[in-house]
Amino acid sequence: MGIVELSFIALVLSMDAFAVAVCKGLAFEKFTVKKASIVALYFGFFQGLMPLLGYWFGAKFQEAISSVDHWVAFILLGIIGGNMIREACKTEEAETQDASLDIKTMLGLAVATSIDALAVGITFGVMQVRIIPAITLIGVTTFALSFLGVRLGSSVGGKYQKRAELAGGIVLILIGTKTLLEHLGIL
Repeated sequence: MGIVELSFIALVLSMDAFAVAVCKGLAFEKFTVKKASIVALYFGFFQGLMPLLGYWFGAKFQEAISSVDHWVAFILLGIIGGNMIREACKTEEAETQDASLDIKTMLGLAVATSIDALAVGITFGVMQVRIIPAITLIGVTTFALSFLGVRLGSSVGGKYQKRAELAGGIVLILIGTKTLLEHLGIL
């Protein structure tokens, strides 16, 4: 997997964290660098940690599933992408925003927004992706977008949240499809 694909994956994985960071920004009475940094550190750290855990799991079982690894990547990325598209298309009103930055709240949000990164990490394990550069890129991208999300949320609001999730879901499905087609010799 090349830097272009990894960059797209980092960007896409950051979309959930970005959306939640925008919501956090909406909840804050005033933007501060400290608040934005706290949100960004939680999200960036967990977005980097979860693919590492998934990679470890995927690498453990790589031999057993090497003949179908392209299907695993295709299915996992398709499920994650489809879920992002489904979430983006929901018409429910947003929940009341919580301005709390306590450990329990932030830990819950960070884990919830990084579950898809765990699944991508499994894909990295079976595809033998160089994990340290990958998780570094994912963590740094998520940190930057989360910080930006808090800033935007505090000033602009959630105007682009649904579009970002929709685009992210489509990109993941396309990357999964490309991986499958390459392994089948079609691309």
